[in-house]
Amino acid sequence: MRTALSNPVIESEEHRALRAAVAALAKRYGREYFTAVVAAGKHTDELWQDAAKAGYLGVNLPEEYGGGGAGITELALVLEELGAAGCPLLMLVVSPAICGTVIARFGTEEQKRTWLPGLADGSRKMAFGITEPDAGSNSHRITTTARRDGTDWILNGRKIFVSGVDIAEATLIVGRTEDARTGKLKPCLFIVPREAPGFGRSPVPMELAAPEKQFELTLDDVRLPAEALVGDEDAGLLQLFAGLNPERIMTAAFALGMGRYALARAVDYARTRQVWKEPIGAHQALAHPLAQCHVELELAALMMRKAALLYDAGDDMAAGEAANMAKYAAAEAAVHTVDQAVHTLGGNGLTQEYGLASLITAARVARIAPVSREMILNFISHQSLGLPKSY
Repeated sequence: MRTALSNPVIESEEHRALRAAVAALAKRYGREYFTAVVAAGKHTDELWQDAAKAGYLGVNLPEEYGGGGAGITELALVLEELGAAGCPLLMLVVSPAICGTVIARFGTEEQKRTWLPGLADGSRKMAFGITEPDAGSNSHRITTTARRDGTDWILNGRKIFVSGVDIAEATLIVGRTEDARTGKLKPCLFIVPREAPGFGRSPVPMELAAPEKQFELTLDDVRLPAEALVGDEDAGLLQLFAGLNPERIMTAAFALGMGRYALARAVDYARTRQVWKEPIGAHQALAHPLAQCHVELELAALMMRKAALLYDAGDDMAAGEAANMAKYAAAEAAVHTVDQAVHTLGGNGLTQEYGLASLITAARVARIAPVSREMILNFISHQSLGLPKSY
């Protein structure tokens, strides 16, 4: 299926070559591999390792620390193509995109040497914890706090919906410290090892077919050395959004890949399924909705590319607006496309054979996480349109 981004005027020869290479790798695994891993309660270790060997996992990280020296543009491309083959790697969003980016931009030299090579070659993973049970979308209500005790930090709090804690060596935790000048709490980022005393985790049962498990975390007087703090204690928001913008861009890539997979399955079925005289795809009642889905996915892909290019160019402010728009557009397109794909297949759309039914839940995740579409619309109405703030 042709896409606008495969046009050399829009995408470079290097990017098209990367797409083709990732697509070829993903095709060797595909949806059957993915669903088998989920059914067995395992992880996509084989695909992760092969993607690592090819240099795809750390394509966005600095070359001097073992990465590819490219950007979020290239990492999003990798995730999109994996998703288009039916086998996305959710930890790509978390480990190299969020945690790797934050450490590469703001970490100490020691933190970079310790973490980036492993994140780049896939031998190490890092989770990311920001959401809290009582805070929801309001990051200003985060209650996980860090206080100084000599040169150490003591963390207390709770997090929820943290992906992959069981397979990550550490979690990048968003906490809050007290500003000595104002007495107000400000966000800060800490690397918390998985086995740190007082750092507990419990799985959150999810009706979501994914290899990556979700966890609730408890931090009960977790003692961390001074070097666990990432970046400047006084630059928390800047550092936080340096990770959240890539997260939104990568979520858009995740949704786009899912949508492309669903659309390809539906188009193939509509082209070959014959009930009356012509294949069902000849009927406009099915053809036009699928064409509309293609349009929506293409438009979302262009916005995702814009957001990634702005971010890689260092324009954090413009990238924030575009990243939110890309995530919104891609999530809406994915939900619509998955729904239409299932509808196109009728009863077959709900069978395990065609692998679409599980995407109904997965597609809605892109609408909800890492930020809801309503909060994105709040952001756009306030930041882009200049309307009064209601939250």
